[in-house]
Amino acid sequence: MTMSHVAYLSNTSDYTVFEGNGRTIRFRAPHTLEHYDKVLFYENGYLEVIAKYKHLPEGEEEYIDLLPILDALYMDAETYLAPIKEVKIREH
Repeated sequence: MTMSHVAYLSNTSDYTVFEGNGRTIRFRAPHTLEHYDKVLFYENGYLEVIAKYKHLPEGEEEYIDLLPILDALYMDAETYLAPIKEVKIREH
């Protein structure tokens, strides 16, 4: 497994995709989500992002907390998130 200080956020179909620390995590996203535009803030699994939705003309600030998602996947959040210092948008 490759460890890196950078993780990537993207979406596909009705899922948000978070790739970091050698693992890819997918979780449900609103069906109206078109794409993520920008990461405004990241710290210890908490993200503030700009997301573009089909029904809105402009991007909207959204919040993603990875801790409950990782917990539901029975992953050790502290170990998984520790090396990640930055999150970028992955273009598809």
